Amino acid sequence: MRKAASGFTLIEVLSAVAIIGILAAIAIPNYTKYVQRGALVEGTNALAQYRVQMEQYYQDNHSYLLGGACGITPPANLTNFTVTCVAANANAYTATATAKATSPVNGATYTIDQSNNQVTVAMPAGFSTSATSWVTR
Repeated sequence: MRKAASGFTLIEVLSAVAIIGILAAIAIPNYTKYVQRGALVEGTNALAQYRVQMEQYYQDNHSYLLGGACGITPPANLTNFTVTCVAANANAYTATATAKATSPVNGATYTIDQSNNQVTVAMPAGFSTSATSWVTR
């Protein structure tokens, strides 16, 4: 009497590897885009909040300036972005959020000004830019 063989055939193993490869080819790029979209929100939220603070400062001081610089210090505790502000004069400023080099969205740059003009200056590959809004998808 011969004992029945157990295990997998080579064709079964290769089929399983092929299926896993196809699933990975679809899932990995989608997951990467998901992570990038999540990181982009940090920059837009920081700029929106910063604009509110600048408007509150303007209401109190009738100027966006404090000693030649923006009246409110930009947030510094962000994970993926660095926010800077340049005051053109007492009535105008532009805040910029630039993605850090270590960020999954390296290359993304957003701006906002005193008139709430939101501009997507630059984005990583696969995203578009816009002169009239912030792109997050």
